[in-house]
Amino acid sequence: MGPEDLFKRRHYGTPQSLLLIVANFTVFCLSASIFAMCDKISWVFWAIMGLLAMYNVFNIRKDREEYNRVRIITYVISIGIMVLMFVLFRSRPQNC
Repeated sequence: MGPEDLFKRRHYGTPQSLLLIVANFTVFCLSASIFAMCDKISWVFWAIMGLLAMYNVFNIRKDREEYNRVRIITYVISIGIMVLMFVLFRSRPQNC
């Protein structure tokens, strides 16, 4: 077949922290646009955000050695941007 270490090599392309941030923004934007744009925020939105938080905790614990100071600061800033986006989405008038 191939060398034994071929499948044990780690790919150093896109960092897992960047993939986590992109996944967070994608899930947040889709769920906010579907479940949180009218007068009342649906319970489904909060359930999705809870599942996303659990996914983040398990993903960060799994790849703990990859998260250095810069990546943690970037992750925290991305969470802050998502909160600001939520406030911005909710403050605009909607057509329900």
